[in-house]
Amino acid sequence: MLDKKNRINNEERAVLVGVVQKDQTEHEVQDYLSELAFLAETAGAIAVKKFIQKMAHPDSRTFVGKGKLEEIKNYSKAGISIF
Repeated sequence: MLDKKNRINNEERAVLVGVVQKDQTEHEVQDYLSELAFLAETAGAIAVKKFIQKMAHPDSRTFVGKGKLEEIKNYSKAGISIF
């Protein structure tokens, strides 16, 4: 059986992004992202990083704010590692 690091080298990778809205807790969003990571894995991808931001509602253009979008961009440019 391959370990997680070897699997990342051979599989499609996913970066998961969640927004904690005013009527949610961070724990709920973590649960949603965990379920999304499971779904990604069943589709052949492995979730390598999770980003979460607290906002009243998702930005209509970018889903997250400019600062978080820049953080995601920098992470992607630096290369993906295990979270």
